[in-house]
Amino acid sequence: MKIMVLNGNPKTDSLSRHLADIYEVEAREVAEVRRFNLSQMAFNPSLDIGYDSDQPLEPCLVEFQNALTWADHLVIVAPIWWGGVPAKLKGLVDRTFLPGFAFRYASGSPDPVPLLAGKTARLILTMDAPDTFLAEQAAPVLAQLDRYTLQFSGIAPAEVDLFGSVIMADEAQLQQWGETVRAHGAACR
Repeated sequence: MKIMVLNGNPKTDSLSRHLADIYEVEAREVAEVRRFNLSQMAFNPSLDIGYDSDQPLEPCLVEFQNALTWADHLVIVAPIWWGGVPAKLKGLVDRTFLPGFAFRYASGSPDPVPLLAGKTARLILTMDAPDTFLAEQAAPVLAQLDRYTLQFSGIAPAEVDLFGSVIMADEAQLQQWGETVRAHGAACR
């Protein structure tokens, strides 16, 4: 199996990075893994000209698209901020899930033709909000990232883990989340 892991937190040190590390270590025992850390990716996150013409991709974005094409399974570990993903993560999606790469339109039809079919995904999302708000806070992220990006591009509906409240988590809770991610990595799911 070929797995692409994205630590979608723009901070260099975070719980997202820690969980991505755990997943990657376990998955490498049984699969090929390509890893990306959003904090280390240098690119303009703004799709300045929309789809009117091509905006040249920075080398890290070309590498990211190549890994998306290569992978059987995509794992995104990211925080939820203000009911959405971090701006740089949204910019990564805007700049890489492009027409002609992730989808295309058939002549005379507004319906997209997905170009990334046959892949699976897992979203591991963290937030500081109380656990009573996990589903409510995650709903817009799941709609945008899973349904209207991944599924729109042909990727199967994502398996999802929601971890929170991070700021209220004690060591035992952090350990439990790590064990959950470890099991996912070992099973490549």
